[in-house]
Amino acid sequence: MQHDEVIWGVINNQFCSFKSKLREGSAFCRNEYNVTGLCNRYATTCKTIERAHSPKNLWEKIKLSKNYTKSLAQLDEHLQYWPKKLLHRNKQRLTKIHQYLMRMRKLRMKTKPNLVVISKKIERRESRREEKAKVAAKLETSIEKELLERLQKGTYGDIYNFPEREFTKLLDEHEEIESEQSEDEEVEEEVEYVEDFEDESDMEDYEQQGSNSDNDDDDESSSDEDQPKRKKPKRQPTQKGPYVEIEYEHEQESATS
Repeated sequence: MQHDEVIWGVINNQFCSFKSKLREGSAFCRNEYNVTGLCNRYATTCKTIERAHSPKNLWEKIKLSKNYTKSLAQLDEHLQYWPKKLLHRNKQRLTKIHQYLMRMRKLRMKTKPNLVVISKKIERRESRREEKAKVAAKLETSIEKELLERLQKGTYGDIYNFPEREFTKLLDEHEEIESEQSEDEEVEEEVEYVEDFEDESDMEDYEQQGSNSDNDDDDESSSDEDQPKRKKPKRQPTQKGPYVEIEYEHEQESATS
């Protein structure tokens, strides 16, 4: 039969993978099933005497129920021959596990904001930009105030804010209209009509010719055939200048027999 004191003596004095010693001489245990954290006997794993013939199956892990009261009853049942101090430590550990499990459930139910990691470099850059934007905003407000004061004093006169495209379009149309009007005025100034007395002189000549034609029909017919046709003087375009009246005199040739 295996003796517990012999086993713990070998583990305490010889090598153990879970043992960590300090300079003072005290040893600690890093096994996950250790309750106290000290290198001594712990009650999280139980030994059954019926399996003493097979050391591999000597130690047994007992799974506790999820219900808190039932798990406490199981501890009292299986650790009735252990010291009261170890029993109390196991119960404390069980209550602590149930507490943080409840806390995990509550945290899952709550809606938390999604945390995003921001580097310090980005924060510094954003802070600099904010400072520059504040300075620019102060300058704009000061300029706006000064402009309003000048407008109230009347230094700029009338200021009209038109849309740029429409304003340029209207200016182009206005320039085209002015150019057309100036061209029309130049044409009117170049062409000037002058009154003439040609019609009256022609009528007098026709009357004289009519009286002479009654007396000498034959002479008039011969003179008309020999005499070339008289051309009217062409009206020449007058240049700009003062108004001038021009009279034309036509001498009647003597009739030839």
